[in-house]
Amino acid sequence: MNRIIDRNSPLSYYYQLKQIIIAMIENRELKENDRLLTEKEFCEQYDISRATVRQALQELENEDYIYKIQGKGTFVSPKKFQQDLLKFYSFTDEMKKIGKVPVSRVLNFKIIEPNSKIIELLRIQPGQQVYEFTRLRLADQEPMILETTYIPYDLFPGISKSDLEITPLYDLLINKYNTIFCKAEEMFRSTLLKEEEAEILGYIKGGPAMLLERLTYNNNQQIIEYTKSIARGDKFKYHVVLQK
Repeated sequence: MNRIIDRNSPLSYYYQLKQIIIAMIENRELKENDRLLTEKEFCEQYDISRATVRQALQELENEDYIYKIQGKGTFVSPKKFQQDLLKFYSFTDEMKKIGKVPVSRVLNFKIIEPNSKIIELLRIQPGQQVYEFTRLRLADQEPMILETTYIPYDLFPGISKSDLEITPLYDLLINKYNTIFCKAEEMFRSTLLKEEEAEILGYIKGGPAMLLERLTYNNNQQIIEYTKSIARGDKFKYHVVLQK
């Protein structure tokens, strides 16, 4: 593709610049998280106005080709992983499908007497214990999701931290406890990363993220899992198909 602005083209200058940048991204001349030229540098290189550059960059940002960090510049967005919310899914399996090496790092693991919110969500009796564990999910050693999970202890006695470090949770529940999954409810909304979440996920405080809450049921209609996940907004997009 031509890497100059064609003054005789009927296409607007901003659109031509936008297509030049897209081509460089798709041809991997610009790679994930590479820094783009500044507005001034674009103006000088292509002999165009700052307003033209800003319009091109704004559209690229709207279309998720690039992202901006205040005071640092404009960068190429990482590829986002699309997750279908209409079926059971495993982070480990989904990452393997796209050629990534998944790792789960257990940040904490304990058996507790939960607060009233968790008791209500899991529909258990006061005094019943639950597992509480937080996992950092990585793909090719890059932090992707921070998950905190609660599971009734009485249903799954004997789970250890080392189990979760070497075996995907759903595989563990199926193979060790003969669990049959029936359905899951998932609620999701956009959020901004808190300072501690951003530090763990290797992203910026206040950066975009997706908050997901999942309740999983077994074939006896018991709730066997409540998980709260924080997924980096620059890494994931979620896919839902609505059918009549």
